[in-house]
Amino acid sequence: MIAKALFSIALGALITAQSWAFDEGIEYTELVTPQPTESGEKIEVLEVFMFSCPHCFHLEPTLEKWLVTKPDNVEFKRMPAIFGPKYLPHARAFYAAQLMGKGEQFNLPLFRALHEDKKNIWDEEALVAFAEEQGIDGDEFRNMYNSFPVDLRVRRAEEMVKRYGVDGVPSVIVDGKYRTSPSQTGSRAAMIQVIDYLIGVESEQRSAKEGSLVETGRSAPISAEEASPTEAGSTSTGTPSQE
Repeated sequence: MIAKALFSIALGALITAQSWAFDEGIEYTELVTPQPTESGEKIEVLEVFMFSCPHCFHLEPTLEKWLVTKPDNVEFKRMPAIFGPKYLPHARAFYAAQLMGKGEQFNLPLFRALHEDKKNIWDEEALVAFAEEQGIDGDEFRNMYNSFPVDLRVRRAEEMVKRYGVDGVPSVIVDGKYRTSPSQTGSRAAMIQVIDYLIGVESEQRSAKEGSLVETGRSAPISAEEASPTEAGSTSTGTPSQE
């Protein structure tokens, strides 16, 4: 409890110290409608990217450094943007590699092939051949590339990018509530600072909410016996947790 209290105090001080620098509508945008996340109890940081985007490629080293130091209560994810039919094969390839558990083996090499080696890897055949070059079974990759699970993820990505209001990449969505980008903050390093700030805001809000639930006795569901007027002689005023 003491450690948690000290963490909350330190977090609050950090947010207060940084808050002057980051303004909603300037360095980040709060979404009108918060969107669902897929990170459970953790705060989701989602990069919306495209393999063909040079700015996304140049962001990779910055993100890799941040991933080493990101808070334990944060889960990082990626989602491909599809701004037209030309970019669909790359999105399908991303999800195929991800579902095969080959993302690390495929993603950065594809970035490098496109931007450093200037290779023409834009269609299914070229992507399957590239996957084989990375030691991935070509037939398995092709089957996954054309699979229903990949179809579902591609359709969801197209829908969510619209919901997030993303019109350029790279963009980062923090916990389904905030959108920021290097172009909005002015630099890649500044975007990382904004991401950390927004993580702090979300962490503080969650801690405050948890504290409120504990104070009102809503930290756990009540039992049937506790709610029964015949057993306890009165009806409990507590309500079951909605979590």
